[in-house]
Amino acid sequence: MYFVKKQLDNSTLWNEAAKTGALLGLVSVGCLLLRELAAASGVQFLITAATVLLWVTEFFGCILILKRRMLDLRDAWQDVKMADTYRLGRRAALLSGLVLASAQTLVVMYMPQETVEQLVSAVSESMKMSASQQEEMSGMMDRLPVLTFLFQWLYCFLYGTVLSGILSRYIFFQKLFGGPFDGPEDKQNTPDEQ
Repeated sequence: MYFVKKQLDNSTLWNEAAKTGALLGLVSVGCLLLRELAAASGVQFLITAATVLLWVTEFFGCILILKRRMLDLRDAWQDVKMADTYRLGRRAALLSGLVLASAQTLVVMYMPQETVEQLVSAVSESMKMSASQQEEMSGMMDRLPVLTFLFQWLYCFLYGTVLSGILSRYIFFQKLFGGPFDGPEDKQNTPDEQ
């Protein structure tokens, strides 16, 4: 049974990027919340183990999700080019970064005051700050939610842009050089039919 692929347009690409960005954002926010729950326990081993395991899960999970969504885009729409999968990934990174940065900012905004004071004192002790420098740093803590939002969003967008560039090329070079390709065309050309 054959199906006709539809032409990919800009609004459809934004819709696909929004779905991908929401999925990536939910995975990242889920890992963030689990890390916060582990940190609330106060057990150092649990905090360290959860941080490492959740970072690995988030890192590789987001790569695999983005790769799958790019493959789905390539296979579902007609004449999808490498630039289209790259744009999908970049837009998804922009949107998922917005979701993660918002969640991270909320965590920082509702951080208990004693935790903030402990953070300031730990940083000032490790950097051997003077009393005036400590006061300046305490003043900066009021702007910490805004700075967290901007830096987290920028980091997610830049990381997603680089990852999208790598994955979009990998997907199309794999097809070009006859590597593993799991699109509908391969399912039609099974060894029995050749």
